[in-house]
Amino acid sequence: MSKLACHTGIAVPLDVSNVDTDVIIPKQFLQKITKLGFGKHLFHDWRYLEGLENKLNVDFVLNQDRYKNSTILLTRENFGCGSSREHAVWALLDFGIKVVISSSFADIFYSNSIKNGLLPITFSKNIINYLFKIVVNCPNMLITVNLVNNEVLVDNQCYKFKINYVHKYCILNGLDDVDLTLNHIKKIENYENSIPKFLNPFNSV
Repeated sequence: MSKLACHTGIAVPLDVSNVDTDVIIPKQFLQKITKLGFGKHLFHDWRYLEGLENKLNVDFVLNQDRYKNSTILLTRENFGCGSSREHAVWALLDFGIKVVISSSFADIFYSNSIKNGLLPITFSKNIINYLFKIVVNCPNMLITVNLVNNEVLVDNQCYKFKINYVHKYCILNGLDDVDLTLNHIKKIENYENSIPKFLNPFNSV
């Protein structure tokens, strides 16, 4: 997966709480086993009128010109609730979103984000309220997310965020769970080779 250390982009304000994964990517589009091609269906029922992908809902924030090139999603609490579908994260990434900022996330969505290189950042409701005000009033204002320093920089202000050390390491280095394990392959092999043959299920006698 892609590495992310520092990212600067425009944020789109999705002013909705409890956005569930069926809204992020409706179930009828979960027909692929690859991670690509889900972006065009992101927020399908909100982005399109009458379910037709050629009829844009101009009132939906992602369809507005001022947020067209957004790569940061700013939203409200409990983002990603509902089913555990990993496709929700794939759809956001495929659409071009690299960072989601919220006051809270559903646990499985948060975990899926880390495993796929989508950076979830949690701030207090007060900071989220302030960020919404900035993004709505100054839609072209750039926001910088610096994962190395755990900082979000906007409007000459710096906001520190917390992230688990292992999660940070994985996103900085573009590692999923398998990659992380393979980083220790030598140690694993050494350990397996140290096990007596009669105790090693991987080394038949």
